[in-house]
Amino acid sequence: MNGIPAVHDAALPGHPGAVDWERVRADFPLLMREVHGHPLVYLDNANTSQKPLPVVASQDEFYRRHNANVSRAVHALGTEATEAYEASRARLARFLNVRADEVVLCSGTTFAINLVAYSWALPRLKQGDTILVSRMEHHANIVPWQLVAQRTGAKIKVAEILPDGSLDLDGLHRAMTPDVKLLAVAHVSNVLGTLNPVREICREARRRGIVTVVDGSQAAPHLKLDVAAIGCDFYAVTGHKMCGPTGTGALWARREHLESMPPFIGGGEMIKEVSFDGTVFNDPPHKFEAGTPNIAGFVGLGVAIDYLDAIGMDAIAAREAELLAHATEALQAIPGLRIFGTAPGKAAVISFLVEGAHAHDLATLLDLEGVAVRSGQHCAHPLLQYYGVAATLRASLAFYNTHEEIDRFVAALEKTRRLLA
Repeated sequence: MNGIPAVHDAALPGHPGAVDWERVRADFPLLMREVHGHPLVYLDNANTSQKPLPVVASQDEFYRRHNANVSRAVHALGTEATEAYEASRARLARFLNVRADEVVLCSGTTFAINLVAYSWALPRLKQGDTILVSRMEHHANIVPWQLVAQRTGAKIKVAEILPDGSLDLDGLHRAMTPDVKLLAVAHVSNVLGTLNPVREICREARRRGIVTVVDGSQAAPHLKLDVAAIGCDFYAVTGHKMCGPTGTGALWARREHLESMPPFIGGGEMIKEVSFDGTVFNDPPHKFEAGTPNIAGFVGLGVAIDYLDAIGMDAIAAREAELLAHATEALQAIPGLRIFGTAPGKAAVISFLVEGAHAHDLATLLDLEGVAVRSGQHCAHPLLQYYGVAATLRASLAFYNTHEEIDRFVAALEKTRRLLA
């Protein structure tokens, strides 16, 4: 769309050493502020990422110059808005390496998984069927399946993890019994950072006729994705974790599923024809997109994807691996600190506790030092129950963080630990 801010050439894609990380960081205005008189150290990126200037500017530009509803009007503004909205769908499809007509735009992963639960699972599952869910799942990939099980008579079976936070793959394969009809698994754990071998898992599931749902919320911000190669049936992403606006995300699904699934929500723009005798629904993916969407948000998501692509996802992964190694080494030197999740090849997430200090107390004191980390159960109660703890702190890194910020975070943690000793 004419007028939507362009993304500067922040990097040479595929060459991590060529990225000017200081220039990249300067694109994130919120990182420049102070909190409680200290420069902000934002380490809550698994909760939500910060937004670069091109994304912020795209929202202002859309509402100033192009605001109209999509797929409804033939006037110039309506055409511009529709073209921008659909262009973002195409950008996201390329980012995932899938077809655009297999991408359902929605508010995020929670909505996407509920769409699968109510439109695919609910009409198909019955008593005696089993839904296999891993121990490390976010509640968004647990609760919808519990609701489906309650209504259909299906049961939930748990795929367990190993002490280092990796999936017990042998146990998972043994759990893929003939009664299992659906497997729900995270690509990356939001608590442990564990990177699951979803391609292998989905291949084994497909051999057994098991439909797979992959939660990609924590993978999309960190990894170069190839959903087609993963071989799953459904893949969900959330825009606000990958530098896009809140209220944006998508469900990718195999075309045959989208064709056979009934709509989840009824209303405008998901129909071809309506009479009091019945309704003819629109073609997928539009039959799942009832009502006015978050148009400006999806314009911003398209800009965010362009931004990530300009840096290069390989460069982002390499940068975050460096930051993770630095933070892990520094934290391991703190007496009484325990890290949860030490599987090899993990994403840039560190959950931890310090002996003698409650997670919420530490988080509160760290905030007074300008350091933002998350404390609590991270929407993963069954996972924390496995480790026998009520809460953890979580420091989650992004490519725009710095080694200096990690040092300030560790120094602040040492200071607060001594205060609570």
